[in-house]
Amino acid sequence: MKISVALRAIDFHVHLPTPEWLDVSMKGYVEAAESYFRSKVARKSLDELAAEYESLDVMAVLLAWDAETATARPRVPNELVAQACRDHPKTFIGFGSVDPLKGERAVDELEGIAELGLKGVKLHPSLQAFAPNDERHWPLYEKCQELDLIALFHTGTSGIGAGQPGGQGIRIDLARPILLDAAAAAFPELQIIAAHFGYPWHLELLAIALHKTNVHIDISGWSPRYIPSEVVRDMKGRLQDQFLFGSDYPFIEPRRCLEELGTLGIPDAVMQKLLVGNGTRLLRIA
Repeated sequence: MKISVALRAIDFHVHLPTPEWLDVSMKGYVEAAESYFRSKVARKSLDELAAEYESLDVMAVLLAWDAETATARPRVPNELVAQACRDHPKTFIGFGSVDPLKGERAVDELEGIAELGLKGVKLHPSLQAFAPNDERHWPLYEKCQELDLIALFHTGTSGIGAGQPGGQGIRIDLARPILLDAAAAAFPELQIIAAHFGYPWHLELLAIALHKTNVHIDISGWSPRYIPSEVVRDMKGRLQDQFLFGSDYPFIEPRRCLEELGTLGIPDAVMQKLLVGNGTRLLRIA
């Protein structure tokens, strides 16, 4: 794939704003997330989503979703994401999803994800109710490494379930960044993205990324002006080659993120790495 010379950014964290995901797979979760993010989510078709990103000169990494075992809710099919990428090849890149609690079936599904041309796998320990450091999941990571599939993990707290009794049963401790350290050590060729920089355990994640170059950090899920100073410091400095831009669309708009990033005093060369350079290298596109 050749990227456009006008490409402004790669957004590594884009959920589908379709009614099928928001009103079916996420039914009952969306309201809490809207309150947490202080934004109302608009339903859109994938064609409308593509037009929105095209207008910004931003490429979107679309995320499939599968937490069927823990939530008893229908998945967002990997095939749906792959078709969207085929329909809009200059705008969309796709990550599939598997449910780790499905065991060998999940491992087998990775072959299909690779065959569909998707670049990675989205995993959400809190919603999928699994511990990333449980060695029962080693075959999943080993297969991702073999197939050159990036493993993107939700880390840190969650807008889903936020402000609700019991957090709607969602355990944020399963998304603590330190739980990724064992997998990153055991599978050094596995490229791992820790989404949302692991707040409130962001120092833990920064330490892991400093120690292991196969761990990358996306800044999605946060209005940039609220990103903790320690994260901004390392994003500008010693970890500038391991940070990735992301919004968490449709809960946060990429336009807002891009505008606020411009107020953080990030040097132009570092900003280019954050928005485009690190992502194109990780995705192996040029």
